[in-house]
Amino acid sequence: MTVGALFGQAAWDYDRTRRKLVPGFDRFYGAVLESIPFREEREIRVLDLGAGTGLLSAVVAGKFPRAQVTLVDLSVEMLRVARRRFSGEQSRFEFRTMDYARKPLPRTEGGYDLVVSALSVHHLTHGDKRELFEKVHDSLAGGGYFVNADQISGETPEEEDLYVEWWLRRVREAGVSEEDLAAALSRMRADRNATLGAQLLWLGEVGFEGIGCRYRDHRFAVYNGRKGYGNLENRKDDDG
Repeated sequence: MTVGALFGQAAWDYDRTRRKLVPGFDRFYGAVLESIPFREEREIRVLDLGAGTGLLSAVVAGKFPRAQVTLVDLSVEMLRVARRRFSGEQSRFEFRTMDYARKPLPRTEGGYDLVVSALSVHHLTHGDKRELFEKVHDSLAGGGYFVNADQISGETPEEEDLYVEWWLRRVREAGVSEEDLAAALSRMRADRNATLGAQLLWLGEVGFEGIGCRYRDHRFAVYNGRKGYGNLENRKDDDG
């Protein structure tokens, strides 16, 4: 079964289980906001890759009320839930059903100020991850940011085993049902986690600057990079 089909099946129940299946949920998503340097009143153009039901888009749009957000996902059902989430603010949101790993990314005049993703990129092969980072870099305006909140693999087999044990302990402590856990484990068969070090290296190889990791807790990390300015005359302050 494809990744899109797996998550399409889970769409209508997806949000209910997030806090139990993502240890440190608030700090994890909060670290994305901490990685965005723009002033809250700035009108920014945002692209959310693997947006799913719109959880991350809602977090970003909540802090930046003038943001225009494009949500991209493989699953029609996931985006259907996202449309309901944002039904009261339709003018701020655009929805695109597509495979962002295989197709060119949506474009906007002048490029995006911010590209974000949460718990999606880890489904790609490592080669596709690096290629995506290059496409993201190309899609950004000068001074734009990429922030990815995602799963990572351990640097060694021993560390990977530790991550698995830690995650299972934490989700059971959070009270996840055996049914929800079984469904999550089934979806995780599609995971292609890469180490944090490898992903930061790939960001650098495709041209990102100011690369860093804002948050890391075992399996979960939030890292970012910035696109440089091709023309200094057109440079704007990050918070301008």
